[in-house]
Amino acid sequence: MQELLDYEGLIYSIINKYTKKFDKDDLFQVGMLGLIEAYKNYNSSFNTKFSTYAYYYILGEVNNYIRNSSSLKVSKDLIKLSRSILKAREIMQQKLEREPTNLEIALFLEIDESKVNEALEATEIVSSLDYEESTLYNSIKTEENSLNADILDLKEALKELSEEERKLILARYYQELTQSETSKELGISQVQVSRKETKVLQKLRVKLQNT
Repeated sequence: MQELLDYEGLIYSIINKYTKKFDKDDLFQVGMLGLIEAYKNYNSSFNTKFSTYAYYYILGEVNNYIRNSSSLKVSKDLIKLSRSILKAREIMQQKLEREPTNLEIALFLEIDESKVNEALEATEIVSSLDYEESTLYNSIKTEENSLNADILDLKEALKELSEEERKLILARYYQELTQSETSKELGISQVQVSRKETKVLQKLRVKLQNT
């Protein structure tokens, strides 16, 4: 088990973006559980690097921990307000032909800007992880015996996406940007990012099912 310590850097690379909101030591322990689980199930015949294989286990454990922890902290009122904010943002984006600021959204909804900031901050991680959980990356984890083949099929499927779709996937799952950050990167609203992401993932899922 001593050799697992060589992969501490992998764990930190996954948990670093969450350490501002969650205890770093707790996240590391959760990541280590994923690493140990990967070690128990890894088979060199997969023809896949252990670090690649372990990544999905660690990410899955960390996502589950954060989602469960966040779900307990986010009130129903904040979730409801967050939905209102997203609707307001979409309406204003169409009228203004640009992304509205949080202050403009607050004025539109006739609430304090601090409430907008609080709702978005509280629900962002939970929302992001819910989408992430439904992606092909986590489905690969449940098909351990065909991991290498699935990754190759996924790479081929990505090549068939449009340039815009590839940029979205690149931003969300390679650069690990949030939906809000991706919306700024691509110049579209966060709601559009969410909808397009869902469609692209469904397209990839269908493609892989037919390979």
